[in-house]
Amino acid sequence: MKAITNSRLEGLRDLMPNERLQTVAQAANTDIAALGGNVLGDQLANGMIENVIGKFELPLGVATNFVVNGKDYLIPMAVEEPSVVAAASYMARIARESGGFTADADDPIMRAQIQVLRVPDLEAAKTDLAAAEPDLIKAANEVDTVLVQLGGGCRGIEVHSFPDTPVGPMLVVHLLVDVRDAMGANAVNSMAERLAPSIASIAQGDVRLRILSNLADKRLVRARVRIDAATLKTSSLSGNDVAQGIVEACALALVDPYRAATHNKGIMNGIDPVVLATGNDWRAIEAGAHAFAAQSGRYTSLTRWELKDGFLEGKIELPMALGLVGGATKTHPAAQAAIKLLDVSSSSELSQVAASVGLAQNMAALRALATEGIQKGHMALHARNIAIAAGAVDDQIDEVARKIVQTGEITVAHAKTLLQQR
Repeated sequence: MKAITNSRLEGLRDLMPNERLQTVAQAANTDIAALGGNVLGDQLANGMIENVIGKFELPLGVATNFVVNGKDYLIPMAVEEPSVVAAASYMARIARESGGFTADADDPIMRAQIQVLRVPDLEAAKTDLAAAEPDLIKAANEVDTVLVQLGGGCRGIEVHSFPDTPVGPMLVVHLLVDVRDAMGANAVNSMAERLAPSIASIAQGDVRLRILSNLADKRLVRARVRIDAATLKTSSLSGNDVAQGIVEACALALVDPYRAATHNKGIMNGIDPVVLATGNDWRAIEAGAHAFAAQSGRYTSLTRWELKDGFLEGKIELPMALGLVGGATKTHPAAQAAIKLLDVSSSSELSQVAASVGLAQNMAALRALATEGIQKGHMALHARNIAIAAGAVDDQIDEVARKIVQTGEITVAHAKTLLQQR
């Protein structure tokens, strides 16, 4: 497949959905017909989860303009909230003028936890488990020889002691496993199950939980952007004023968990749709992100923004346990098509793209908050939903949406009045 040469698809918003699909497919030089919907048959759906009665659809959009590490991307995003795709695309358009986003990721190390209770001597058990580490690693790698052949496998163990818990003292053994291009849950869980009896014997205790951790703090991804503040100017504010407003808005999220929760939700507005479109576990990504945001003991922002010498600099760091193999990524036709559209060759590359979208989404939200407020742009993009809720159909939808935006009264009641006047 030929890589996307230009993610700047002008006029895409003016096309009908089927025309957009064709335009994006041509730009990506690949067959992404599965993104057009109606591809998850009853039999396949019934095999994915239990008690299936149907399928629940979400709109699937494509964010344009993205450049990450010098490569252009068209990014599939499955989301129900208006303004998300448009905001990410707009910020990516501004960022590409300064070279786009840069990103990097750690090795894909996941943790499996093995809980050991009723250990007679915590310190002695820690010493004995450390001495047995080579044998434990060898035994873990015998569980998944294919993963080892691919360059992954268990890399080491950590032993954490908790002398005072509601059920008494306990040890928790962490297996650190390089899962390569998988999300890794099945691999690390299988290793934990296999090693549990040996660990119980060494520690002279009783094993209870054997499960992965979604706080993948050894599998972090980082994205950065540096843009000329002048590119942020509006009709009423200089670019420097807008950039300063973004920095000041982020400062509140750094110190106040009430703001940080909404700030980080906005970041995940960008990340989750990419995770969902590619068939990955968005709940795991959410859990890891918010746990990471609270690792200092106080919940805070996942991003940092600074204004230096006329340039706005932003960065994000968070866990990102994404996979290209296994799960819905390999069984759902639309997820497979989304991966083809992204043209990513590794889970690491996918995580870097997702983090960049999160950073773009955060910049868009902070820019809106620092200038016109979040509602003006959001409600304008929400106008079509309002028109539909009022009863508009077919050509009426765009007509009513346009009129309520022009009047500034973007409400269902006003939309109903306009429909009655037609």
